[in-house]
Amino acid sequence: MTVSGPYLMDADVFIQAKNRHYAFSICPGFWDSLIGHHETQDVFSIDPIKQELLRGDKEEDLVKWVKKKVPKGFFLTTQEKAVIEHYRSIMLWVQRSVQFSDAAKAKFATEADGWLAAYAKAHGYVVVTGEQYRPEARSRVPLPNVCKQFNVDCCEVFRMLSNLQVQFEWKR
Repeated sequence: MTVSGPYLMDADVFIQAKNRHYAFSICPGFWDSLIGHHETQDVFSIDPIKQELLRGDKEEDLVKWVKKKVPKGFFLTTQEKAVIEHYRSIMLWVQRSVQFSDAAKAKFATEADGWLAAYAKAHGYVVVTGEQYRPEARSRVPLPNVCKQFNVDCCEVFRMLSNLQVQFEWKR
């Protein structure tokens, strides 16, 4: 399945990458590729995601990367009329849904996921997340479920990397 960007990355993609397969010490090429593909207007995130990432320990690699390496313009502003209107629609749908628990709705309201889906909807971006579509979910509002409801393309990081033809080379 080819889901062409531009891509809008969820916080969990950054966090899982630094904790697992793409740790800064193991695969700096992953992080370089994000910046490189941002420069070609293919990879972005949004300001609420930046805020989430910066809540980490200031000595952590991911926080340092966001502060020192990420170019201005990587984290797009959500404070636009079209984005806010889509965000309102998304929040209304979540709050009116009988599927999700009240705790799931309350948690969703405090996270950036609604903003990601709203920005992607307003601007035609593809959301990149580590979450899976779960039609039976009750205790959490999965981002892919929101994306599906609002006709927003969504994929996981490996699909994005494949579509962008990212390759990591081994050096001796």
